[in-house]
Amino acid sequence: MGPDSFDTRGQVFRCWSAQGGSRPMTVAGAQGSWFWDREGNRYLDLASQLVNVNLGHQHPRLLAAIAEQAGRLCTIAPHFSQDTRDRLAQLIAERAPGDLDRVFFTSGGTEANEHAVRMAKLATGRSKVLTAYRSYHGATGGSITLTGDPRRWPNEPGLPGVVHFFGPYAYRTAFHAQDERQECERALAHLEEVLCLEGPHTVAAVLLETVVGTNGVLVPPDGYLQGVRELCDRHGALLICDEVMVGFGRIGEWFAVDAWGVTPDLITFAKGVNSGYVPLGGVIVSERVAAAFEDRVYPGGLTYSGHPLACAPGIATIEVFEETGVLEHVRRLGREVMAPGLEKLAEKHPSIGEVRGRGLFWAIELVRDRASRTPLVPFNASGAEAEPMTRVMNSCVAEGAWPMCQMNRIHLAPPLVVTEEELRWGLDAVDAALDTADAYVTG
Repeated sequence: MGPDSFDTRGQVFRCWSAQGGSRPMTVAGAQGSWFWDREGNRYLDLASQLVNVNLGHQHPRLLAAIAEQAGRLCTIAPHFSQDTRDRLAQLIAERAPGDLDRVFFTSGGTEANEHAVRMAKLATGRSKVLTAYRSYHGATGGSITLTGDPRRWPNEPGLPGVVHFFGPYAYRTAFHAQDERQECERALAHLEEVLCLEGPHTVAAVLLETVVGTNGVLVPPDGYLQGVRELCDRHGALLICDEVMVGFGRIGEWFAVDAWGVTPDLITFAKGVNSGYVPLGGVIVSERVAAAFEDRVYPGGLTYSGHPLACAPGIATIEVFEETGVLEHVRRLGREVMAPGLEKLAEKHPSIGEVRGRGLFWAIELVRDRASRTPLVPFNASGAEAEPMTRVMNSCVAEGAWPMCQMNRIHLAPPLVVTEEELRWGLDAVDAALDTADAYVTG
């Protein structure tokens, strides 16, 4: 019996799904920026699956690294030194900003955020963590509380001491700002007020996504990250930047903070570190935080911390990035293809309220009325209310493109190795699909 001869939909308990209505497509294969189903229908992976397949599907260098490591040493406990694990930590530390030169490996991003918060609380002796409402930090008990978006609601009550705040979002400003500069100033003033009202001496850290991911691809205005860094320094809190999505080249930098010249105390990563070929994540730790555990035990660990089969493709990833100029490729496509291409779509389609992004990480925000900025579907819509976005996604799929649809937005995050020709083809496919959204425009 071949792998396509049976269907396991009845046995697999699906994540983020009502089990009775889950009817996933069966994927038969993938290569580069494409994947296909059992009927041979091909789709351009404009989502990089879950914004993690940065070097595309079935990259030969990553496959070879896994095979070589499997033949040499499949696994070893994390309390041993092992050359593959040690080498990847060295490569990451060399590319991290400032004094972030230690790496704590996890199995994924959610664990990375859990451990970063634990480190911050222990290093500062404080109990609270501030995170944004428009954020996603993972789905374990602590990280889902750190998350600000509606995925948190059914999991409450959660971790004590988490306080949410509004980050900058000029298109739907919470601060009645007139422009990006004013949005930045008022968002920082709001964060400082939250710090003061919570008691600065109780706040261990501010945790934020350097570029907000599934909650809108919100690129911070210039000066915002620097302002958060200054607030943390002034009040003795640590700055944790969640780069699970945007680390390792997504916006054309090794780490997104590099684009704004900011050095946090902790950076969390996963996904793009090895394109998700084997589960891997981690925390990059500054000297300041590491010093807190020089003479006392860090009370945390994982059986698969720094698993050799996961670290091997991580090493290969960094080598491929540097040998083939991936960062330069991402910056060029973002500047010369994505930005102008999406601006043209915005001029053509009245359903587009705003396009925003950087590198190969973009969002198209869909509205029913540009003047009022009424979203195409209500916030956190489901069922019949969400039908317009369901139809937009189905239209994209019918055109052979597979983006990520979140609330009233289409997110475009193709593999970083996507070619210019493929990317232009994908934008044309989205262009055609947006006619479906235009049909709902009322103003």
